[in-house]
Amino acid sequence: MGTARERTMMSWAARFRLRQYAKASLWIIPLIGLVLGALLAEWLADVEPAGWVPDNWQYSATTASNVLSSVVGSMVALLGFVVTIGVLVVQQATGTLSPRYMRLWYRDRLQKLVLATFTGTFAYAFSLLRKIESDNVPDLGVTLSGVAVSVSLVLLLIYLNRFTHNLRPVAIADLVGRLGGKVLVRATERIHGAEARDGSPLPPTGPVTRIRSERGGVIQAFDATGMIAAAVRLDCVLVLAHQVGDFVPPGTTLVEAHGSARTPDPRQVTGLVALGTERTIEQDPAFALRILVDIAIRALSPAVNDPTTAVQVLNHIDTFLHAVGRAGLRSRYVLADGQGRPRLVVPGRGWEDYLQLGVTEIREYGATSFQVCRRLRALLEDLLETQSAERLPAVRAELVLLDEAVQRSFTDPARRASARTADRQGIGGARRPRSEPSP
Repeated sequence: MGTARERTMMSWAARFRLRQYAKASLWIIPLIGLVLGALLAEWLADVEPAGWVPDNWQYSATTASNVLSSVVGSMVALLGFVVTIGVLVVQQATGTLSPRYMRLWYRDRLQKLVLATFTGTFAYAFSLLRKIESDNVPDLGVTLSGVAVSVSLVLLLIYLNRFTHNLRPVAIADLVGRLGGKVLVRATERIHGAEARDGSPLPPTGPVTRIRSERGGVIQAFDATGMIAAAVRLDCVLVLAHQVGDFVPPGTTLVEAHGSARTPDPRQVTGLVALGTERTIEQDPAFALRILVDIAIRALSPAVNDPTTAVQVLNHIDTFLHAVGRAGLRSRYVLADGQGRPRLVVPGRGWEDYLQLGVTEIREYGATSFQVCRRLRALLEDLLETQSAERLPAVRAELVLLDEAVQRSFTDPARRASARTADRQGIGGARRPRSEPSP
């Protein structure tokens, strides 16, 4: 039933990928700054009236040319300096933190603002330089070029200060944890606001049409509103076959249409699910937890051997897991249309999934570290005290696995007892007696 106009319109998935590219791009905002700088120079050179600049701020043609030439050269040098810093950041982040973090670092607005200011100042000074003649010197424009250089230097200092302090693993963990928490709250509110109110029934019996993916990729996001509207048009229930973050090979069932009397247009339906080369955080808060775990286990690798960093990252994992517990997540959601009829079934991640993601690998890689074992026990015992009854069996199961890991790693009874002590600082904090996990 798709019209010619609908076929030629860009799909939601294509628009989503375009937005992702724009967010991660390091050249779009600087290009805008370049254009704005050139336009500002042209405008000032054309409209500058006499008398705007005091006599002692007026320039000869030679002086103005020298000033603007210096500005052009300094901006080119500063651009090269910032690009060099960016390359070093990439090397450090991929080597000591997590390559997944680079997905978020490319979106930093301050870095784009610094680059845009430099390119804008360069284009402004270069364009103004062309307007200088022996009998026509844009005094106000030359003065403003000095102001632009001053602003550029201040932003450069802020940029250096920020990345000098924020590239430490614990600072990155704090940033990623807070961002993941915001995404978690936003996603939970959006899904819970559209849930069916009749107990989340199963999809209706009847014909099932399997819509397969034409291309492979990771499910980055989906358009819930668009999928519900499509289900209303087809009078069916759409079921997303995989959760956000899963890799889908080509030809795999991506969406199922249950009870549809008409055959859905595969391109329209798959155009509501964005596939990409890697996970994004927009609809995938578990991706933030994945980055936190990556940083922790990288610190526990024999090449780094920094369990204190792993303990500090566990502080932020602890905070994130408490946020997950408050969110009331489930393994499946049924979303309804405006009349309250179920239209879309979406797989989700439950409490157990987030808990296992947050502690399993750190337990396995850090089982020989006193600090990690003690901090993990404190984390799990905190969850025992704060989570609801239905979530406690999963926490107790993790405590049993932690006890088994300690049993294998520490053969001496005294050292084993020390490793089984809960300590929020790993070593050196207020210790609590070991709690026996319930079977």
